[in-house]
Amino acid sequence: MELKYTVKRSAKRRKLTITVERDRKVIVHATDSTSEERIEEVVRSKRQWIYEKIQHSQKYQQLPHPPGKELVSGESALYLGRNYRIEIVEDAEEVHFDHRFLVPRKHASERKEVLRDWYISKAKEKILPRVAHLARGLGVHFAQAKIVDNRFRWGSCTVKDNVNFNWRLIKAPMYVIDNVIVHELTHFIEPNHNKRFWNIVRTHSPNAEKAKEWLKVNGQLLEEEV
Repeated sequence: MELKYTVKRSAKRRKLTITVERDRKVIVHATDSTSEERIEEVVRSKRQWIYEKIQHSQKYQQLPHPPGKELVSGESALYLGRNYRIEIVEDAEEVHFDHRFLVPRKHASERKEVLRDWYISKAKEKILPRVAHLARGLGVHFAQAKIVDNRFRWGSCTVKDNVNFNWRLIKAPMYVIDNVIVHELTHFIEPNHNKRFWNIVRTHSPNAEKAKEWLKVNGQLLEEEV
């Protein structure tokens, strides 16, 4: 079976690494000077690991979404792990949350965009302070924390010591969000997913196993459009 992968090169990268995204795409991150022969050699040596990751239950294809559906009262949307009712209201200018989503009727036809900006705003409000708090607990320092639109990764670290988090995480419970944050910040201490890495994660994220199971069962729901 042919193993397909994409190579992404960077002059700032110090070593070759391989990631398997949640949509099962295999990405090889390499330095500008790494030869194609070396890349092929490493991919061959990691072939079994790559196939195991591709078959993991948390890897999936993007869900198809019905185009152009209008929001209607009575539908629901996820926020911090719970589903809340959507109500279309007449006398409002923007989306408002009060134990339910209040959506102006003038925005009801904008299925994809109507809640996206609200989610991103809440992600910045609630996730970014947690990054700073948990970093202090771990004793690590990062350059900048950002909320990004990265559909197939919950979080990532960059070569510039930035940490990025998918805005869709705001739909998950806070203990799941914290676990993703701790996971990424732990890479500043231990870059590899070895025993030491997981011990640090479990120490600073007591609900790590519960969070992992929640994402396994519900992760795909975070990808869905409302």
